[in-house]
Amino acid sequence: MGEHVMEKWQFGHRARLAISRVESERIDGQAHAARAMWNQLHDLWMMTPRCQRSLVRMDQTLRQARKEIDWYAVLPAQAAQAVLKTYIQAWRNCWEGRADEPNFKARHRSVMSVDIPQGRDLNIKRVHRRWGMVTIPKVGRVRFRWTRDLPVGKRADADNRISGARLVKDALGWHIAFRVQTLEPASAPHTGPEVGIDVGVNVALALSDGNHQTHDDWLTDTEKAKLLRLEQRAARRKAHRQPGERTSRRLHHTYDRIHGLRARAKRRHQDWQHQTTTAIADTYGTVVVEHLQITNMVKSAKGTIDQPGKNVAQKAGLNRSISGEAWGRTVVLLAYKTARRGGTLARVPAPGTSRRCSMCGLTTPGSRESQALFVCKNPGCGWSGNADLNAARNILHLYRMGHALVPAAGRAVVRRAKRVKPAAAR
Repeated sequence: MGEHVMEKWQFGHRARLAISRVESERIDGQAHAARAMWNQLHDLWMMTPRCQRSLVRMDQTLRQARKEIDWYAVLPAQAAQAVLKTYIQAWRNCWEGRADEPNFKARHRSVMSVDIPQGRDLNIKRVHRRWGMVTIPKVGRVRFRWTRDLPVGKRADADNRISGARLVKDALGWHIAFRVQTLEPASAPHTGPEVGIDVGVNVALALSDGNHQTHDDWLTDTEKAKLLRLEQRAARRKAHRQPGERTSRRLHHTYDRIHGLRARAKRRHQDWQHQTTTAIADTYGTVVVEHLQITNMVKSAKGTIDQPGKNVAQKAGLNRSISGEAWGRTVVLLAYKTARRGGTLARVPAPGTSRRCSMCGLTTPGSRESQALFVCKNPGCGWSGNADLNAARNILHLYRMGHALVPAAGRAVVRRAKRVKPAAAR
């Protein structure tokens, strides 16, 4: 008897919580305590000499602070330890060049979140076709939206389980993000066709076979008009505020409504991204994208005082459009979805893909006549077509010619191959 190859997957699943106002206030208190604890750890770390910085010292200080500061008691002990581990890991990411230095978390600019590191404390149970129940430490049993099967109850074991969760809040309320571990049979190699994808602003995802993926605006006309009125109202109320004066409740309420509309647009965008990338991963066996330096692409064009930039307002609008499309998140979603289905995601160098003719392979000045039209100026070619389609074909051609870079790996997913013997052979 042969051996079956099993793959261990780790991924997240986010669900909406249905909680009362009292329960929301309790979680808010935990989130504020976790943020304050992060800031105090950061102050202690920066004031401590480098030779005396250690995880043991920080842990002792944290335990002492929980005994002396009363309002730290609203945060469960396991969540407090998770704050410390996250802070130390943030410095390791900085030292290894994966992120910037950890900094102070401001009250109004940081995401409110609370970690639940122990999955056994959740006690998840499905009570309805659309709802489940979960235990949140120091809050109690709350309902959450059940949108996919989870390894709970009799389906849970050492290889298929929920290892923990994280509570995250946006302008529309609290969510819970479960950390799920599953052991599944290895996917057979995907036999689907190859496709090149060019990400853009006018056409969100241009595919080399012409199956472009586009979307409408994330807000309706009524919602856009409402957002504009709220932004104008906030600007008027802010203009009447004196320097140093506290923000009024009315202005805070206006800001909350603005954030709610923007959060609704973000949720719709993420839903479209998930559905679109899932369809692409199901259809194509090899997906090729550009290796873009998005951080450099969205830099400001204002320049300096001695050398001021040109078309600053137009570049700022383009930067907002690029950031709004979230190209990096699209690539991350494609990475783990193609890998889970036995497919491949490859990256190719980006320079020249939008200016080179996909028919003759030559780069002729003036061929990119507009943002949407490409007309080859080579006298022996003269091909014309959609500019995004031309770029997508060039991307796929680079991959076929062997110019692929290191395959992209999804950050949100870890996969380990594990050989498991069939039951008959045991």
